[in-house]
Amino acid sequence: MTPFTTRPEIRGSFGVTTSTHWIASTVGFGILEKGGNAFDAAVAAGFVLQVVEPHLNGPAGDLPIIFHDAEKKATKVVCAQGVSPAAAKLEHFEELGLRLIPGSGLLSTVVPGAFDGWMLMLRDHGAMGLREVMQPAIDYARDGHPVLPRVSNTIKGLAEYFAAEWPTSAAVWTPGGEAPEPNANFKNPDLAATYERLVSEAEAAGEDRETQIEAARKIWSEGFVADAIFDYLEDACVHDVSEQKNSALLARQDMAKWQASYEDTLTYEYHGWTVHKTHAWSQGPVFLQALAILKHFDLAAMDPMGASFTHTVIEAMKLAYADREAYYGDPEQSIIPMEELLSDAYNAERAKLVNGKASLEQRPGIIAGLEHLAERYIERAARDFGVQNAAPQEPTMAHLTEKRGDTVHLDVIDRWGNMVSATPSGGWLQSNPVVPGLGFPLNSRAQMFWLERGLPTSLAPGRRPRTTLTPSFAEHSDGRQLVFGTPGGDQQDQWQLIWFLRFVHHGIDLQEGMDAPLFHTMHFQSSFFPRQALPGEMMIEPNVGAAVIDALRARGHIVTVAEPWSVGRMTAALRNPDGSLQAAATPRLMQAYAVGR
Repeated sequence: MTPFTTRPEIRGSFGVTTSTHWIASTVGFGILEKGGNAFDAAVAAGFVLQVVEPHLNGPAGDLPIIFHDAEKKATKVVCAQGVSPAAAKLEHFEELGLRLIPGSGLLSTVVPGAFDGWMLMLRDHGAMGLREVMQPAIDYARDGHPVLPRVSNTIKGLAEYFAAEWPTSAAVWTPGGEAPEPNANFKNPDLAATYERLVSEAEAAGEDRETQIEAARKIWSEGFVADAIFDYLEDACVHDVSEQKNSALLARQDMAKWQASYEDTLTYEYHGWTVHKTHAWSQGPVFLQALAILKHFDLAAMDPMGASFTHTVIEAMKLAYADREAYYGDPEQSIIPMEELLSDAYNAERAKLVNGKASLEQRPGIIAGLEHLAERYIERAARDFGVQNAAPQEPTMAHLTEKRGDTVHLDVIDRWGNMVSATPSGGWLQSNPVVPGLGFPLNSRAQMFWLERGLPTSLAPGRRPRTTLTPSFAEHSDGRQLVFGTPGGDQQDQWQLIWFLRFVHHGIDLQEGMDAPLFHTMHFQSSFFPRQALPGEMMIEPNVGAAVIDALRARGHIVTVAEPWSVGRMTAALRNPDGSLQAAATPRLMQAYAVGR
């Protein structure tokens, strides 16, 4: 008997798109129908996501992409994670009396990265022109779209704050002084005008598509977009979550000299699959580390919805995330011991730490020569930062706290076998005031740095923050290829891992896996202000059943039972060796959708 799923798993051979909003998925598939490839479709969908999910991402945010070029048989990363400003020095924050970088406001802004990342991939791998892929976003911003209830609720929750402290945001998000009602037609004419002007100026640079795309990059970083940003920042001093007013450190030269770049992926072999992730400037390697630990357990023999599976995966994730907190950072500026962290010998020892009881300790591994980093993480996780009454400024479970920011995700496969997995984030409407005339705010990604010396994640000029954004690509020795991902901050590689393990070990198909109950741990230190660690705490959806929840509590886990259908926002797409395609999207939040034929 075919298992019941909340929606059909999309199947076909022409192409599939799946994302966290049905409009973006439809736009992406429309690009495929017009003859575009997966790269064109991903860019078009990505720009639409900025319009329809502005509480989750924006033009001035961050963007990691993992893509597979079928013709070249090459898998690469686009790193569009902007770096910290040249003026971002620890001394400045010490003078301000801050112990943490605020989770909102101008002081936490790094170089905007998302726009240039999309342009880089479009130039080198797309087939369509700039206007073709950007016109849908322009149209939806100009003519409007049915505003998500969660966007409406987020704006309503912040309307008074915007009016009092961020009037430029009030002008965009509460036109006429009122927040939009759920499902009302919402427009962002300033953003539409920004993108229309950008495309028109780029078209004036020449007829060649690559010339236009390069012109668009320059207009963004040095032209009228940069002019508007830095005219605003020249004298802007705005209230943020630190309860004081601060100015930006970002300067014109920071934006002018930075560009998105390509990198090789980091890989790990697991039960016939080669899993590709980003490097340690993201949390991507934590997924691989968890696999390296779990390789020592017979997960296939465990009930994938049962207490033993849940406990084992939770404990492995605690160990992997402890290493993330101790050792990850920008590999261009720090020594990251990734070879050892992924080695068989190291993870065989790590696996021995998993027993029948839930650990309440922070247990990073000990790396020779870097022992001090493990010690400092243990101390840091127990520290009281003195933050009072501040909701975490993080992309984690945003639907449980409407004022938090969040993230989006998309996956695309075309008929030629090109594949894209992207996790845009940052620059959401809660992060910063809207830049006058542009219709979007700056980001707040610098909050992921530490204001102390000697760490891979210490604040330093020109350094990439160790982001949580982590798209995924995996390929099996039998020819199957898979793109997948999810929003969710520190939970991203937890939810993806659980879904992937059930797929690999138990044959649970894409949509069935999307519908299955999820869980995550909050044991380790959060990546986001106010950087809280909750030892032993975990969250799980109630449809695992009371017996599983009771068994987890008996093992020592501090269990919070989530609302039904509230954990995780996964999407995924699969290409089989015969060229047939599958795609799926989570039913949670009732907005993600897969489209294809």
